[in-house]
Amino acid sequence: MAIHTVRLFYGLAAAVTLAFLFQPVSAQTTGTLGLADGFLSFNTSIFSVQLVKDSQTLYSLKPRANNTSFDFIPADQMTLRQNNGNYHLGDITFRVRKVGSTTWLNGDSSSARKPVTALPISGSTLAAANLSPTLPSNSLLNITRQWVLKDNQLQLLFTVQNPQTVAVEIGALGAPLEFNNIFTGRTAAQTNELCSLFDPYIGQDAGYVQVTPLLGTLPPLTVVPVGKSPLEGWRFLPESTAAAPYYQSQTFEALYEWQFHTLAYAQNEWAKVTPWNAPTSTILQPGQSRTYGLEFRLAPSIRQIEQTVRSAGRPVAAGVPGYIISADQTAKLFLNYSSTIQSISVSPSGALTWTSNSDAKAPWIGYDITAKSWGRARLSITYADGTLQTVHYYLIKAATEAVSDLGSFLTTAQWFNSTTDPFKRSPSVISYDREVNAIVLNDPRAWIPGLSDEAGAGSWLAAAMKQYAQPNAAEVAKMEQFVNQTLWGSIQNADGSVKKAVFFYQPALVPSYTYPSSIDWGNWWSWNQAASFATDRAYDYVHVTAAYWALYRVARNYPDLVKAHTWQWYLNQAVFTVLSMTNGRVGYAGDGLMGETVLVYLLNDLKREGLTTNATAVETRMKSRATTWAGERYPFGSEMAWDSTGQEGVYAWGKYFGNNATAENALNSILAYQPLIAHWGYNGNARRYWDNIYGGKLQRIERQIHHYGSGLNALPLISEFESSPFDFFLLRVGFAGLSGPLSNIDQGGFAAASFHSFADTLQWDGYSGDYGPNFSGHTMGMGTYLINHPDFGWQAFGGNVISTSPTIQVQIRDSIRRRVYIAPLGTLLTLDAGAFSMVEFDPRVNSVTLTVNAAADGTSSAAPAPKGRLLIEQKATLPGVGVLSPPPALGKDASAYDVPFVNGVGRVTLFSK
Repeated sequence: MAIHTVRLFYGLAAAVTLAFLFQPVSAQTTGTLGLADGFLSFNTSIFSVQLVKDSQTLYSLKPRANNTSFDFIPADQMTLRQNNGNYHLGDITFRVRKVGSTTWLNGDSSSARKPVTALPISGSTLAAANLSPTLPSNSLLNITRQWVLKDNQLQLLFTVQNPQTVAVEIGALGAPLEFNNIFTGRTAAQTNELCSLFDPYIGQDAGYVQVTPLLGTLPPLTVVPVGKSPLEGWRFLPESTAAAPYYQSQTFEALYEWQFHTLAYAQNEWAKVTPWNAPTSTILQPGQSRTYGLEFRLAPSIRQIEQTVRSAGRPVAAGVPGYIISADQTAKLFLNYSSTIQSISVSPSGALTWTSNSDAKAPWIGYDITAKSWGRARLSITYADGTLQTVHYYLIKAATEAVSDLGSFLTTAQWFNSTTDPFKRSPSVISYDREVNAIVLNDPRAWIPGLSDEAGAGSWLAAAMKQYAQPNAAEVAKMEQFVNQTLWGSIQNADGSVKKAVFFYQPALVPSYTYPSSIDWGNWWSWNQAASFATDRAYDYVHVTAAYWALYRVARNYPDLVKAHTWQWYLNQAVFTVLSMTNGRVGYAGDGLMGETVLVYLLNDLKREGLTTNATAVETRMKSRATTWAGERYPFGSEMAWDSTGQEGVYAWGKYFGNNATAENALNSILAYQPLIAHWGYNGNARRYWDNIYGGKLQRIERQIHHYGSGLNALPLISEFESSPFDFFLLRVGFAGLSGPLSNIDQGGFAAASFHSFADTLQWDGYSGDYGPNFSGHTMGMGTYLINHPDFGWQAFGGNVISTSPTIQVQIRDSIRRRVYIAPLGTLLTLDAGAFSMVEFDPRVNSVTLTVNAAADGTSSAAPAPKGRLLIEQKATLPGVGVLSPPPALGKDASAYDVPFVNGVGRVTLFSK
C-alpha cells in the first residue's frame, strides 16, 4: 500500500457466582445502550463476564486464568460504541415474512435500542430477556435470549417463537459478533497486548469462529454452534464510519455476523453471487419455536483450536496439503466426527471426485480428492445424525502450468512498449485491469500506473520472480529490456535510490500527454512530479533488489538465456540497491519490509560466490537493523498503525543472527493472524484489510482473501517448520499461505491482487495491483515437504506419495519444483537449476534418491537447465540421523553439486553419514 502517514503506534449453577452490580460509568455521553445503568456481572470457572444491564449484551469477557486483564470484548471502547447501530455480542438480526408473502421484513436489535425485558432466571441460566422492546413492532417473532452455563461452558441462546396465527418464514437470522479488533488510538504495545482478530470457518454445522489474541501466546476463544445453529453465512455489518473509533478504517477493520440462515440475502443483495453455502430459510408454524445458540470455549493455544472444536462434539476436517488443489496432485481430506458419514456431494456437480483411503488412524477417516474442473468447489458431508459439514476448495490447473500461464500473461498482455510515453515507463510489465482487459496507464493513485510501490511494482516483480522459478527464454529477454531500459535509469536513479513512482499528475510538465478528464486528480495520491520522484520509501527498494537478484539467478544457472549483462552485474546491482536503501536517508528502512526474505537469499548467495566484501557490507547493514529489533518487544511496525508486513523480515534476520526471542515473537504474531481453517480462502490467509484502497480496483476496507500477506507471512512459518520438523501445525498453515498466491491466477494467466470476501461480492479484484509480493513469497518458499504424520501416515505437501513400502516414493507436484524437504531427516534439498520430478526416501538406511529434470513437468515453454545444481542443507539436528552426502564424483560450484543430465534427466542418491 502506498500510504504515507505518521505511525500511530500505535457449567452448573453451583459453579457460578452471581453479582449484580449497577456500576455508574464516568464521563458518559448520551447513548442508547444503557451503560449508565450498570452491569450484570458473574464468574464461571473459565471467564469473568459482564453484561450491560439494559441490553444484556456482552460488555466484557475475560479469561480468569493466566492474564486476567485481557478482554476479548472492547469494554474500554464501549463509551464510543453505545449508540443505535453499534453492534454488540448478544444482538440479533433477521428477515421474516408470513408464508405466502413475497416481502421480507427486517429486524435488528441494535437499530433502535430500548431496554430489554429481563426475565426470571434459575438453574444454569445466568441472565435472560425478552427482546421485544428493542425490536420492530412488526417483526412477527417473539425472541427471548438467554446466557446460560452448560457443562461449565458459557452459551448464548436465542429462542425464536412464532406468535402469529399463520406460518412465518425466517429467511435470515444472524448473531453479530463483537471482539476487540479496535486499534484506534492505541500504542503498539496496547494493540498487541489488548486486541484480537477473528476469522470464520463457514462450514455449516461444523462451522466455528476463532478469536486469536494478537500476542499469539494467549489462549484463543473458539465460538462453536449449540445444537442446530449452522454457520451458513458470514456477513459484514455496516456501521457509521464518521466518528471514533472509526469503524471500517485502517485502525478498526469492522465487525461480522454469524448467520444461521441466509436465503433472504441470497435472493436480494447476493443475487448475483454464488454464496459459500447453499442458502436456507426455516418455517415456524403458529406457536412453534426454535432455539439457536453459540458456545464460547477457551482453547489452550492457537495450535489446539481444532482439538477444542472436537471436544465440543463438532466435526473437524484436515486437508493435505490444504484446500487449493492443482489438477495434477491428489489431495487428502481427513475427517473426525463421532457420527458415521452418510453421504458426500460436491457443488458444482463433478467439480472434484473423492475415494476412500486407508492413510488415517481411527477416529480419522481419509479420502483422496482429485480436481476435475477449475475455480471454487464446495464439498458437503452429511453425517448419520443429520450434521452437515462443508469444506471449501479452490481448484486450479497443474501448478507448473498456472505459473507458466502467469509468466506468459505478464510479458504479453501486460507488456507496455511505447516510444512516446513521457513518463519513461516503457518497456515494462505494467498494471492491468482484467475487467476491461487493458493495461492501466492512468489511475489517480500515481504509483499504480507509475511502476513503483507495491501496486505499481507488483506486476514486474511477479514477472522477475517467475523467471527465477521457471525461466523462459522469451520472457527473460523482455525482463532484460525492462531492467536495462526502465528499471535502471527511470525507476532507479544512478545513485541507487528508487522513486516512489515515475507517473505523476502535473499537466504543465507533460503538455503532450492527455490525462483522462473522467478521473478525479484532486486527491492527495495524485502526486506531482516531486512527490512521485521522492526516494524515501524503503519498501520500494526491496522490489528492485528482487528483480536484480532473480536475473542474477537466471544468468548464473541458465547462462545462455541472459544477453545484456553478466551474472556479476545483476548481483552487484542488487547489493548497490540494498546499500542505498540502508544509507540512513530512506524512510522505513528500520522496519521489517515485505518480501525482504530475498535479502537473506542475496546475502547467502554473496557468501556462496565468495564475494566477501559485498557480503560483509550487506550483513553489517542487516545486523544493525536486527540489533535494534532485538531490543524491542514489538518491532513489527510499518507505515500503518498495525500491520502484518514487518514480521517476515524481523523473523528472518532474528533467526539469521541468533536473536531467538525476536524471531519467536514475530512467529507468534503471525500465528495470531494467519489461521488454519478448512476453507481455501481463509486457510493460511494472513490478515490484510485495507490494501484495496491503495492497490485494488474495488476500493474498500474488508478482510482480503489471499492478498500478499499470505505468501509472505508463510515464509517464517515454513522456515520454522524446517527447523522443527515435527511441528505439523506450522507446515499446515505455512503451506496453505504459500499456496494462496496460486488461487489468484485465472485460467488465462492474469493474477488479481486479492479476492473480495464480502458475501455480496465474492470475486477477484479487477486489478493486478500488488500481487507481485504475494508471488515473490510463493517462489521463495514453495516446495514439497515429506512427513510421517502420527495420524495420517506418510504425506507429501506438494507431492503425490505413490508408494510407502519398502521406500517412500513421491511425485513432485508443487509449482516451483526446486525445494524438497525430508522431515524425518531435517534436510532441505534445493535446486538452483533444473526441477525435481521424483524423490525416493528409504527410512531403513536414511538414503534419498532424486530424479531431476532439465525443466519441470508440464512446462514445455520453460527453458531447460544445462545441468542440475543441488544444495543440501541440514535444517534440523535430529537424534540418530546423519547428514546426507552426495556421491564423491559430483562436481561442486558455489556450494551446489552438479547433477549431469542424460536425455534431460539426472539421478543421484544421497546417503546418510
